[in-house]
Amino acid sequence: MLFYSFQFLIFFVIILGAYFTAPRRFRHLVLLAASYYFYFTWGLSYVTLLFPITLITFIIANAVAAAQDHSRKKLLLTAGIILNVGVLIFFKYFNFFNGELRNLFDSFGIIYPVPQLKFLLPVGLSFFIFKTISYGIDVYRGTIPAERRFTRFALYVSFFPQLLTGPIERAGNFLPQLDNKHTPDPGRFRDGAALFIWGLFKKMVIADNLATVVNWVYLAPQEYPGLALIVATYCYSFQIFCDFSGYSDMAIGAGRILGFSTMRNFNRPYAAISVSDFWRRWHISLSTWFRDYLYIPLGGSRVSLVKWLRNVMIVFVISGLWHGAGWTFILWGALHGIYLAGERLLAKPASALTAAINLDRYPGIRKALRTGLTFHLITFAWIFFRASSITDALFIVSHLFDGLSLTALNLFRQSDLTLAVVLIGFLLIAQFVRRKKSGIVWLMQYPRWIRWAAYTAMIIAIINLRPEFESGFIYLQF
Repeated sequence: MLFYSFQFLIFFVIILGAYFTAPRRFRHLVLLAASYYFYFTWGLSYVTLLFPITLITFIIANAVAAAQDHSRKKLLLTAGIILNVGVLIFFKYFNFFNGELRNLFDSFGIIYPVPQLKFLLPVGLSFFIFKTISYGIDVYRGTIPAERRFTRFALYVSFFPQLLTGPIERAGNFLPQLDNKHTPDPGRFRDGAALFIWGLFKKMVIADNLATVVNWVYLAPQEYPGLALIVATYCYSFQIFCDFSGYSDMAIGAGRILGFSTMRNFNRPYAAISVSDFWRRWHISLSTWFRDYLYIPLGGSRVSLVKWLRNVMIVFVISGLWHGAGWTFILWGALHGIYLAGERLLAKPASALTAAINLDRYPGIRKALRTGLTFHLITFAWIFFRASSITDALFIVSHLFDGLSLTALNLFRQSDLTLAVVLIGFLLIAQFVRRKKSGIVWLMQYPRWIRWAAYTAMIIAIINLRPEFESGFIYLQF
């Protein structure tokens, strides 16, 4: 049941009515039942995995909180982390590593007897596993108390707006909100619905139409010249942003209607002036998760340069692997690690160069140059993220500047290409107008008739400009 389906609309209206009419002490049970039903629509086997992980994590976290001996606390936490990471590795990475071992054995002519396993990757697994891990660590650190009521903790793990592709909300933010007296609030309904519609527009109008340009090229990149590869790569950069931030907006909007505040997940990432700045703006719930639960425990930046380089590469290689069980994702993550290492190592030479050419006298130009460079570095890395294989990625990289004749544009349907240019232009204007405003809050400063005209226009566009073949949310595969 996808957010943009008619089934979800009916489901959400029913849950909304049931939630606000139920007695306050039972409301979290209404949301818990709704969340499990929502996940059940994706497959019964998924629920049979979600429930035991939730239960075992709950038991271990309470045991950690009750333990008086520090070594026992640490042992219990380690057991919980191993359990959660073990489940993630088994379902998401077993076949990948097993296949790589088979290839290695085959190269030496040795029979490898372990077969590939046939099972579906549970949707949302990476997201709710990171929730359970962070919860256990937070209880161990004493930053939050252990939740004593299982149903409340189960709702935190399974809350349906966040279940499939985040944001990866922290328990310290979500659980206290269950004690709030949520009442129907027209202002909150309006803001949440507006954010949901904006997310739906970004997904179904911008992202899905850009996908028609991207998919044809990346399906068989060897058949396209350099200019077509460049156009498709630029389109993908905006496609993945609109696809994922669109989902986040819908998730945050749905939660807001129900009375829950969710952490911001995107903050105009393509306005970043450095790669490190990009990661403060892109998929914020994941980047801060890696910062708090992996990067800082490794020593963060308060270590020697060599150890800092090690920490950065570990975090970003694991980040790449978290996104997908494939070498393309690992290289994508490693490339971002290299970017960050380059930023630090080249900081002084870059400052000396800007001073030498008096660029500091023109901060606007300097910022524009940094933003443009960062965007192109990020877009280049997306090639490895989107390509079907390392072979395809390397072909695209090595042929980007082969065949730059404008005749290459004739390989696209002109209607698709024109619509892509218009939609990207509209997105850039919208991003510029909102600037420091979150989500669609920037629209609230205008008179009511302008706001409703904008909402109506987006709904009409969603109905009439959605492509014939819709593509699912990109991050559902992670």
